[in-house]
Amino acid sequence: MQIIVLNHEEIETLLPMEACIDVMADALETLAKNEAHNPLRSVVRPPNEGHFLGLMPAYRGGDRPAYVLKEVCIFPDNPTRNLDAHQGAVLLHSATTGELMSVMNASAITAIRTAAVSGLATRLLARKNATTAAIIGTGVQGHSHLRAMAALDQVDRVKVCSRRPERARAFAEALSQSVPFPIEPVESVERALEGADIVNTTTNSSSPVLEYGWIEPGTHVNAVGSSIPTARELDSETVVQASLFVDRRESTLNESGDFLFAAKERSLGPDHIKAELGEILTGAHPGRTSEDEVTLFKSLGIAVEDLASAQFLYDRALESGVGTRVDF
Repeated sequence: MQIIVLNHEEIETLLPMEACIDVMADALETLAKNEAHNPLRSVVRPPNEGHFLGLMPAYRGGDRPAYVLKEVCIFPDNPTRNLDAHQGAVLLHSATTGELMSVMNASAITAIRTAAVSGLATRLLARKNATTAAIIGTGVQGHSHLRAMAALDQVDRVKVCSRRPERARAFAEALSQSVPFPIEPVESVERALEGADIVNTTTNSSSPVLEYGWIEPGTHVNAVGSSIPTARELDSETVVQASLFVDRRESTLNESGDFLFAAKERSLGPDHIKAELGEILTGAHPGRTSEDEVTLFKSLGIAVEDLASAQFLYDRALESGVGTRVDF
């Protein structure tokens, strides 16, 4: 058979942020309806190494059944090499015959779909009059989250900060013409949160960069940067006080350092999680219930998101002729 290979640039062309937000909504609603299967990811972590390999499988039924496997290496030091910390491939298989249909760049898919889920969470949980967003961190996810904020009609201003202030200034200068609102670089996280209605933490920090005392009532927070049990971006008070929403309960209870540190320090149980995003989409949970409520979406990234992205990309590649066809 023939497979389609999609590189980084082709994926960015075929998977615009606005479309991906809708694709993620469909994927998470499908999961909430038990029409997809999403096992916990497996991790290959060599002793005494700071990098690891994650294996993320998923299955979706229906009229176009498919399997996906994302194999992704996480190298936290890659940004110092001007490389994405995520390196790997997404493999899309037919669930009718098992044949491999496509091989896709995992870095590109991860960057877009992760920010798209934050965009979806913001659409579901932020106040309707929320207009000012903060982005903490200027790496790959900082860039993608700027695009996600631009995809939301309500945002008209973004404040950005980085551990190194010159990076925040460079971020604002380089990207100011690509979005329809001003980007304001600031010197600290505390300054970034002043007046912010929507906060995105997209750092590679292993210790908290955000404190609850800096968050204004009614704020929505997307916590994105930490996806392992030993790292967190939020202090425990933020996790305790905010209404916590997640992409997948099982993943949060096993993989989220933000939740696990707070659970240990403040005796939180699984019932502290209000709902999965998919449960809001199906109407099983109302989401935000008051204007002053601080809502928190803890993003970990799950394989059904990669599967939905891959199916969308495969369809667009067939329609447009984009990608490399390989006999396999």
